[in-house]
Amino acid sequence: MKIGITGASGFIGQRLVQTANRRGHRVIGFSRNVTPAIPGCTETRLFDLNHPVNISGCDALVHLAGESVAGIWSRAKKKRILESRQLGTRHLVDAILAAQTPPAVFASGSAIGFYGNTGENPANEGAAAGEGFLAEVTKAWEQEAMRASEANIRIILLRTGMVLGNNGGALQAMLPAFRAGLGGRFGSGKQWMSWVHLDDAAALALFAIENQAVQGPLNVVAPNPARNAEFTQILAHSLHRPAFFNVPAFALKMMLRGFSSELLDSKRIIPAQALRTGFEFQFPVLKTALDNLFKP
Repeated sequence: MKIGITGASGFIGQRLVQTANRRGHRVIGFSRNVTPAIPGCTETRLFDLNHPVNISGCDALVHLAGESVAGIWSRAKKKRILESRQLGTRHLVDAILAAQTPPAVFASGSAIGFYGNTGENPANEGAAAGEGFLAEVTKAWEQEAMRASEANIRIILLRTGMVLGNNGGALQAMLPAFRAGLGGRFGSGKQWMSWVHLDDAAALALFAIENQAVQGPLNVVAPNPARNAEFTQILAHSLHRPAFFNVPAFALKMMLRGFSSELLDSKRIIPAQALRTGFEFQFPVLKTALDNLFKP
């Protein structure tokens, strides 16, 4: 299969390229710059809002490009978060609808922010949209992706949780404090965190592309979410460091403003479709995932 991937040079995209290559697929990487070539891709094509997207020959498309949500949510930052997802997806879907031979499957990035604050209630793909900035962003994002249904192709919405991996993602921001022995829980520590190992995130995206039974929203999270207090203790243990500190909720709100909700809200998300369609997680348990990432 020839798979086109936007964001192929990103944190998740790189691992997806590697995983696809191991399974014998050919990968076309889409980027704002066609040079240098993206490692592992047979070809690099241009992807920006000012030029038509050449998706010819792609049997499948995976759309991962978008502004990081991490950081202080200024007005300008929130605008970039929304527009990079809404306009970028719209541009790619326009190319699908204009194609003489569209891809058979389109997997569009999304996020578990769709569900908002779930509290103690577990949420699977059938749960309703929540409230808040990221919930609104993901609804707009997914609406653009679903326009591809006009081409009568299979659509997958990759609602991804916190991806754990080396050299990127949430851990990159957390590790300096934890390695210095200054790590600890956020707020009460009772909020649920839905995470996934980078290898499983890439494998599940590829599994979804390859399997006709997978369509619609797909929660890309491990089957065992953890409370924040548990997460911080296991992370500290994997690093052989203490985790005595606590960052009060009010301090996070003062420092990070709207982004603090991503650290304080509860997200107890279940990967129901992945489990139902037979995907086997390599790292279903947090301790195993973190031990793998920090093994000697």
